[in-house]
Parts: sequence; structure tokens; C-alpha cells
Amino acid sequence: MSTGICLITGASKGVGRGIAYGMAREGWDVAINYYSDLEGAEETAAEIEKLGQRGLPVPGDVSNRSDVEAMFAKVVEEFGRLDCLVNNAGRQTFAPLIELKEEDWDKTIATNLKGSFLCTQAAARLMKDQDGSASIINIGSGANKQPFMNLIDYCASKGGLEQLTRVSACELGQYGIRVNCVAPGAIEIERTREESDDYAGTWSPLTPMGRIGYPEDIANMVAFLASEKGEFTTGQTVYVDGGLWTKTHWPYSVD
Repeated sequence: MSTGICLITGASKGVGRGIAYGMAREGWDVAINYYSDLEGAEETAAEIEKLGQRGLPVPGDVSNRSDVEAMFAKVVEEFGRLDCLVNNAGRQTFAPLIELKEEDWDKTIATNLKGSFLCTQAAARLMKDQDGSASIINIGSGANKQPFMNLIDYCASKGGLEQLTRVSACELGQYGIRVNCVAPGAIEIERTREESDDYAGTWSPLTPMGRIGYPEDIANMVAFLASEKGEFTTGQTVYVDGGLWTKTHWPYSVD
């Protein structure tokens, strides 16, 4: 099955929204998870409807098991099945290791890593009993392998996501469920524009392909991995970064 029903966490804005649009353009109906941004989720759903597909806002805190169970139950109630899960919801805290608050560490690990685990587990329990293949795609980062100063909570969560991807792929392959990770490079979205007065000017010179990335770049890879064209690819991390994380000497750090 190259199209079907896709659930994307954290899809009310940013990369998640871009992935939702990309999947809709490929013929997928999309469940749009959000935590607090109902307006953003409804805007995403409205644009998906314009693309001729169904968009369904679904609330839920991915770090809360009860919320996750209710979210997946809603998807099944409305669509009858689930063919693709994209674990995109995430957060980060800019702080030095010795100053990072325990509660911020806990929130980041809970959202980025525990949330991906809970959603993967819930999805796999549905997908294993369905006909046809299915796909789970985790949204990683250069932090999967690169140390970012003052982002230790984020780096720890994304490093864990790398192994969650690999182990999940090995365990779930027997059910026809593929699990991969897409790791973006410097992607311009609402949040990253706030990090720099000239985001493109900062990151384009550091990227071998000479430009920053956009949500549609990530969406294109997600759609490929979710489709029949990616049916023999699992356990992989694909860096969609214009070559940024391929560099052996990486000059950037967060001050």
C-alpha cells in the first residue's frame, strides 16, 4: 500500500505540518496530533482538505500513555486502520549541562523519547494485525550523532531515538512493519527563524549544497519511506541535510 492513513505527532506547525502536507499531496489521509495548538491543527487540517484528502486534528500529550491510547483509538474510530506513524513531536532546552533544570530534562526526554516509544508501541500493536505493510518514521536530528553544546537534553533524546529506531525495526520486521529515522539538517521553520536574525545566511554557507532546507524536503523523504518504494528499507537513519552532517569538522556550536 503506497497510500493510506497516516498519524503525525506534533503536526500543528513546523516540520510536522510540512510532513502532513507532503503526505496529503501523495494521497494520504492524515491524523494531525497536537498538544495545545488546536488552532494550528485545524489550519493544517483545512489545507489538507484543500488537497483533496481528509485531515483530522487529534489531541494528546505523547508522553502520557492514556492520551496516546485515546489518540490511537480516535484514529481507528475515524479511519478504521493506521498505515503510517510519524513520530515528530519534540522539544528542547537551551542551557549548559551544569545549569539545566531537572524538570526541563524530564520534559524533553518524556516528549522526544518516551513519546516516540509509547506511540511506536501503540502503532505496532495495531499494525501487526492488519493486512499489508506499514511504516513508522521517527524524526531525528543531527543531534542523533553530533554533540550540540547547551542542548544536552535534546542530544540525549535524539541519540536514544536512533537506537529506538534500530531495535524497533529488528523486532517489528516480522510483522511487515518498517521503522526508519529521518534526520533533518538546517530547516527553516517558525522556531528556527527565531534562533537567528539571518537563519539562511548562517546555515547555507555551512551546508555543502549551499542552501538551507525546508519542511517539504523532509516531507519528500518521509513519503518515500512510507510508500511501496521504501518497502525493503528499515532500521535506517536518512540524513536530509544537504550534506551538513557529513562534514567531519563541524564548526557550529550554540552559545
